[in-house]
Amino acid sequence: MSGAISNLEKIAIVRALPGLGDFLCVIPALRALRAAFPQAKITFVGLPNSQGLVERFAQYIDEFVPLPGYPGLPEQTANLAALPDFFEQMRSRKFDLAIQMHGSGVITNPLTLSLEATRTIGFFPAGQACPDSESFLPFVETEHEILRYLRLLEFVGIPASEIDMEFPIAMCDRQEFQTLSQLHGLNRYVCIHAGASVPSRCWSGDRFAAVGEHLAQMGWQIVWTGTCAERGLTESIARLIKAPTINLAGRTSLGALAALLEGCKLLVSNDTGISHLAAALKVPSVVIFSGSDPKRWSPLDQQRHRSIVPPASVSDVLEQVESLLQQESRYVA
Repeated sequence: MSGAISNLEKIAIVRALPGLGDFLCVIPALRALRAAFPQAKITFVGLPNSQGLVERFAQYIDEFVPLPGYPGLPEQTANLAALPDFFEQMRSRKFDLAIQMHGSGVITNPLTLSLEATRTIGFFPAGQACPDSESFLPFVETEHEILRYLRLLEFVGIPASEIDMEFPIAMCDRQEFQTLSQLHGLNRYVCIHAGASVPSRCWSGDRFAAVGEHLAQMGWQIVWTGTCAERGLTESIARLIKAPTINLAGRTSLGALAALLEGCKLLVSNDTGISHLAAALKVPSVVIFSGSDPKRWSPLDQQRHRSIVPPASVSDVLEQVESLLQQESRYVA
């Protein structure tokens, strides 16, 4: 432990990453912060399109502030004209602590330090100059994203023991799902998610079709999930399967997707946002890693969630699918 922190009233968190998984992976750290400082006002600085997701976690975050981009950050074009007002507004809050929770810090350390909090903590690129040895740790590329930020908090004396992600489902989410469920006659179903936010992370469609065919022959309803943009992909894969399937890609809000996932027996997916959602909801999953690092992004519970690394064959996936289904049936029994 170095430079222990206490008596915080105003905390800023900087994480301007776009993905659902990117956000869910910091929930354990946010929960630890709230437990340590229940009365503190916690401000989350992120991308504008993250606001709805962030607001779902009002028990941990009091305020969302959209970042108008920042030079060098690829996730959003920087609105240079808006930056002076943004920083003036942030500095006027007089944060006691600012936490850089966005990558190695090459770009985000100058951004976070510009908030001029009383103290700033985060990571710095290994091999480069450390901004402050009492407050910054070397960034380890292969460290798990959940454990990374818990380690940072523990480094400054903030207890961080729970590693579970979570995702609250509201009554309106369940009502939306119920309507879909009745419309499609959902009963005994598994979800397959063949898309990904990054195309290089996608397993081949014909292999997903083979997995779907096998599960359909076992008597499971097959539900395809995805975004509106992925609906064509899911339709093309569904055509390869003899049995009828249910295509809900682009047909659910995030909350209804969570309710759908909560009711399924199993998820098979690429490493993308829905795999983290399944982990947060404790829904068994088989996650196929094609273009990402399982050390950093795989579910930590490797009993309930199985990670398949390249080269990933259909038989590899089906072996884990059947193992999980047998495991779950034993739990039910």
